[in-house]
Amino acid sequence: MFALHKFPLVSRSGRIRKLVAEHRDSDISKVELLNLPGGAEAFELAAKFCYGVNFEITSANVAQLCCVSDYLEMTEDFSKDNLGSRAEEYLESIVCKSLEMCVEVLQQCENLLPLADELKIVSRCIDAIASKTCAEQIALSFSRLEYSSSGRLHMNKQAKCEGDWWIEDLSVLRIDLYQRVMVAMKFRGVRPESIGASLVNYAQKELTKKSCLWNSSSQTKVDLASGSSGHEQLVVETIVSLLPLEKLAVPISFLFGLLRSAVMLDCAVSSRLDLERRIGSQLDIATLDDLLIPSFRHAGEIDTLFDVDTVHRILVNFTQQDDSEDEMDDASVFEPDSPHSPCQTALFRVAKLVDNYLAEIAPDANLKLNKFLVIAETLPEHARTIHDGLYRAIDIYLKAHQCLSDTDRKKLCKLIDFQRLSQEAGAHAAQNERLPLQAMVQVLYFEQLRLRNALCSSYADDDHKPAHQSWRISSGALSAAMSPRDNYASLRRENRELKLELARLRMRLNDLEKEHVCMKRQMQKSHSRKFMSSFSRKIGKLSFFGHSSSRESTSPSRHSHRTDSRVIERTCASTD
Repeated sequence: MFALHKFPLVSRSGRIRKLVAEHRDSDISKVELLNLPGGAEAFELAAKFCYGVNFEITSANVAQLCCVSDYLEMTEDFSKDNLGSRAEEYLESIVCKSLEMCVEVLQQCENLLPLADELKIVSRCIDAIASKTCAEQIALSFSRLEYSSSGRLHMNKQAKCEGDWWIEDLSVLRIDLYQRVMVAMKFRGVRPESIGASLVNYAQKELTKKSCLWNSSSQTKVDLASGSSGHEQLVVETIVSLLPLEKLAVPISFLFGLLRSAVMLDCAVSSRLDLERRIGSQLDIATLDDLLIPSFRHAGEIDTLFDVDTVHRILVNFTQQDDSEDEMDDASVFEPDSPHSPCQTALFRVAKLVDNYLAEIAPDANLKLNKFLVIAETLPEHARTIHDGLYRAIDIYLKAHQCLSDTDRKKLCKLIDFQRLSQEAGAHAAQNERLPLQAMVQVLYFEQLRLRNALCSSYADDDHKPAHQSWRISSGALSAAMSPRDNYASLRRENRELKLELARLRMRLNDLEKEHVCMKRQMQKSHSRKFMSSFSRKIGKLSFFGHSSSRESTSPSRHSHRTDSRVIERTCASTD
């Protein structure tokens, strides 16, 4: 409650002037202002302005002054150079020129919504932040340009990128305002790496209050009814919606951390599926610790230690993304010169990762056979060139689940191609009593084949035959390890080479036709025998397909010379 004089307030505030005018007949001594933005602190500053008391307008109070002056109608209509125009001038000329001040004003606007939004204080600060960060990145990019030794202008990637100093400043904003800032920065063209770095920093500040969100070994459950969990759920869902579309814009470990948080906090299904799809698109750079996602279930429910279903969906996303890359254009097909395309290399890495994951979850007593099988069978057959890792995981599972029936053991061992086991793994499998009898017979059979091939290669008389046989075996293994897309790419590459050869032949024939026309014109101009003899020698030397021997080209017989002369005379007669 403020005890103030009527005249100073009426001279500056249109709202108070109207309230006093409504009670002109009665002696009004009290005016009640409901829902005053900024509260008593903002009204005190407005009253000081009405009384002519000097105070400083800063980034900490300019938002309040703009809102309270709008509420009290302190505009130019009632007094020249009023509070509203003073605050607007400071906002435009001072605040919007500084990113730090804009962030501070946005913090003040958190308690002034929705009026601060209606007055466009929030939007102007957000646009200023986005414009400033984008302009600084462009200037930094130009400063990193340099000339190479060949004189070409290129970007120096080794130079330190110091243009993302604003990341720490934006992390103090509330999640709704932070989201609007990120959307504006994306629209302005700020680098995806900078957006990703800001998201990582913001998430670490907001979500590490509960350390179990980012600790893969923690099994602590979160009380979803608490208010902090509701805030963290909103933070996770918002950050997922702001993730850049570009790969590697954020570390894959951060994506796994978000996924653990989304599972623990029971976030929206769409957010979890989006994270699984993003992780699946770059699963080849993940580690085993990333895949070990704890299983968060309701109390009293028996389940596995790790979330196998989530990992299975991630693998499905990886294989579907791998299949979608089959529909590439010719330019992308012929880019790699190596026998394995980058996608095939990613398959090998993921296969090794999956085998290690299976070995890690195999000792879990609650892990059902169907879940183990579905993880092992997700990848195609050509993803594994060596089955040692898969054999190790199956052996651990058999050791931890000794009550399996013979039928279930056979199902497990059908996953293994015993021909692709190394010598050490084959020797171990030959003595492994946990394997079914049929599997042990296959191991012994392939071991005998391997031993016989080794003995054959030791004889000096049969050097050529074992070499040819070993070449065939290795060639068969390579073709089995290659995906259908790689075989298709090799055929397309051969087809392209044939087309290029045909194009060269056409060009060569065109050149010959041009030379023939030129010689024909020369023939018409000079009908001397000297030209005819030189013409016949040129025709004798020409070879359309380049297969004539040097002996025939250098010393032709008399019969061929007469035949060429007759052909030329007939050609000239027909043309004349």
